[in-house]
Formats: sequence, structure tokens, C-alpha cells
Amino acid sequence: MQERHEHDDQEREFDLRWADDAEHKEPSARARMLAARWKENPPGPVPFRAEPDHVARRQRRSGWVSTAIVLGCVAGVIVLLGYINFRTY
Repeated sequence: MQERHEHDDQEREFDLRWADDAEHKEPSARARMLAARWKENPPGPVPFRAEPDHVARRQRRSGWVSTAIVLGCVAGVIVLLGYINFRTY
């Protein structure tokens, strides 16, 4: 029985090597679906980066909000430590 199991493993390994070494590899189902869809209706060009005004507007607003939150937290910690230090004396 052990001999049969080893024989099956060797055949399976051979099949995997044969499949990996194949010259032509079939595309995945998603790749085939997209190729068929794009053949009839090709996608339009997509920019690599987002629109500059959209990014600038979002960064400007979130930058100020983030800065205010960080400075507020730092000020809160300083006040808290000062209060604790004042109470201990």
C-alpha cells in the first residue's frame, strides 16, 4: 500500500512540473471575462493620479484639522502633567 501512495505522489509531482513548465498558460476566468467585455466596450483612459484640485483641497483641509488635533492633544497632556505636578507639592 505504501508503494502505491509513493507512486501517486511521484505522478502528481510530475503533473505539477509539467503544468508549470507549459509554454501557454490559460488566463483566469476574470481575465477572460474582462477581455470579452473590453472587446465590445473598451475602457476609457484613466489618469495615474487623481485630479490635482481634488487632492489639494482634501490635503489642505485635513492638514489643518490634523495639526489642530495634535497640538490640542499636546497642550492637554502638558496641562494634565502640570496639574498632577502641582497637586503633588
